[in-house]
Amino acid sequence: MTSPVTLDRREGPYGEVVLRRRAEHYEIIANGTFLMDTSDGRSERLLIDAALAALPEESRPGASVLIGGLGVGFSLAHAAADPRWGRIVVAEREEAIIDWHRQGPLAAISGAALADPRTVILHTDLVAYLRATTDTYDALCLDIDNGPDWTVTEDNESLYSAEGLASCAARLNPGGILAVWSAQPSADFEESLRNAGFSGVRTEEIPVARGVPDVVHLAVRPG
Repeated sequence: MTSPVTLDRREGPYGEVVLRRRAEHYEIIANGTFLMDTSDGRSERLLIDAALAALPEESRPGASVLIGGLGVGFSLAHAAADPRWGRIVVAEREEAIIDWHRQGPLAAISGAALADPRTVILHTDLVAYLRATTDTYDALCLDIDNGPDWTVTEDNESLYSAEGLASCAARLNPGGILAVWSAQPSADFEESLRNAGFSGVRTEEIPVARGVPDVVHLAVRPG
């Protein structure tokens, strides 16, 4: 395996974040934990597609989506490539990651999406934003951790608690979709979604080269 080359390393309010290049691909590492890379964006694209497909057909044209986590930009780029999304908002708490997209090598993935007038990038912590804002969306697509059972920081654990899921529901329009990416299925999280009042709870698998499939947990805020 090709050894990675560190391109940038930053210390921020949430710890260390690193951008590395391995051969032709880029990797993001947060506090020593691998988050994602540019080798395969199927699961990030499914996160967006599954949320849109789960919306009522009449709600799809002009639908609004909040994407939690900019990452390597696959989710944003895929959403911006679909004209059915009317408003695309991304919450990203790491200034370094935003910089890598606006002025760094990840602009090759997200440049067109960032220039799209439907796109808004918020430099903010997703958990704090969900609690503070009064904005609502047709879909919330969350990809800020390796899953509900494997968070990047302890602060993120509150997002998957009863209080955090209530904040997600409050930010969804009636009939809106919550889609959460995870590196592995979580029956406990499915139960938490049901206990929080969501309906239509289900899990879609994304096959990977080896190991447990990635998944997207889906849930509907009842009308």
